[in-house]
Amino acid sequence: MYSLLSILAAKRYLAVRPSELRASEPISVLKPLAGLDAGLESHLRTFFEQDYPAFEILFAVREGDDPAVAVIEKLQREYPRIDSRLIVTGESPYPNAKVYSLDRMLRQASHGLIVMSDSDTSVRPDLLRTLAAEFQNQKLGIATCPYRAMGGDGWMSRLEAAGLNTDFLAGILVARMIEGMQFAIGPTIAARRGALEAIGGFGKLKDYLAEDFMLGRLVSEAGLDVILSCYVIEHHIDHHIGGDDWRKSAAHRLRWARSTRRSRPLGYVGQLFTMTLPLSLLVIAAHPSWWPAASAALAIRYAAAWTVSAGVARARVNWTLLPLEDALAFAFWIAGFFGNTIEWRGRRYMVHTDGRFEALASNPAGKPIVIQGEP
Repeated sequence: MYSLLSILAAKRYLAVRPSELRASEPISVLKPLAGLDAGLESHLRTFFEQDYPAFEILFAVREGDDPAVAVIEKLQREYPRIDSRLIVTGESPYPNAKVYSLDRMLRQASHGLIVMSDSDTSVRPDLLRTLAAEFQNQKLGIATCPYRAMGGDGWMSRLEAAGLNTDFLAGILVARMIEGMQFAIGPTIAARRGALEAIGGFGKLKDYLAEDFMLGRLVSEAGLDVILSCYVIEHHIDHHIGGDDWRKSAAHRLRWARSTRRSRPLGYVGQLFTMTLPLSLLVIAAHPSWWPAASAALAIRYAAAWTVSAGVARARVNWTLLPLEDALAFAFWIAGFFGNTIEWRGRRYMVHTDGRFEALASNPAGKPIVIQGEP
């Protein structure tokens, strides 16, 4: 039933056509950076090459000697007509350093329509034009862009990309169809400045690991519309999960599972009913005579995966990897119910039941202690 809902949800999403742009509104693009990600220059270049009459780009790094600075300065020389600025934020007083960077950039942004985009995203020249057309709806507070996950050379990143382009995206589409968009997803989000002010600014998000999810939730609770944009971006995930480094990939998946369980606890439990492959294998193991029903369920599941990946994400999926990804997703879903610590950017954090998180250190006895407010 869930797989059938996924197909219907994908069809309904694809039935929505982008609005025609009647009048352009100036846009501020915020790009928080940290280090030299693979392909950073090419990703950032796509934002300098936007086919839009009035926009600025703000970049934020923690230290002036960040390797990303040289890339930014090179692009600024190549595109002198594009209004762009670099902000050095210093150490973050927020647990979520990305939120602090966004907060600092927002204070210096000139325009009322804000586009927040991660360093590992690349877009076509019509991104800003499409988002501006959607924001002609004056009730719209947030537009969150779905994405096509781009794996790197490592097989583990291609494995996760297969899951993101099928199951993760399907879950978003089904949620959109059943209850409407009451959340956002992180790589690229557009927002009205007024919507950010309505929720109390970025300071409201500083303690959350899944700040994107909470941003959409808070804006929805404030009575403003949240939509899944018509625009699909490219999200390059290889550096997030450590390429072929199993330990880094496992830490990434566990962080995601534990933070998701706390951001949306009932929805996390309900993910069980989206895992057709492991459930079908369990059914066949318990009742071998039921194999026709389980086989039919699997056929519908992979039909749904194709509809979502090819129709919405427009992604090429390695179908030989998908059964293994299904098994791994099930294992990490179970693991997400246990433990409350995560690893992120070389540090350990404790995730609380409401989705907030705090940095951990070790005392002389080796016992973890909480460091209040450490970035």
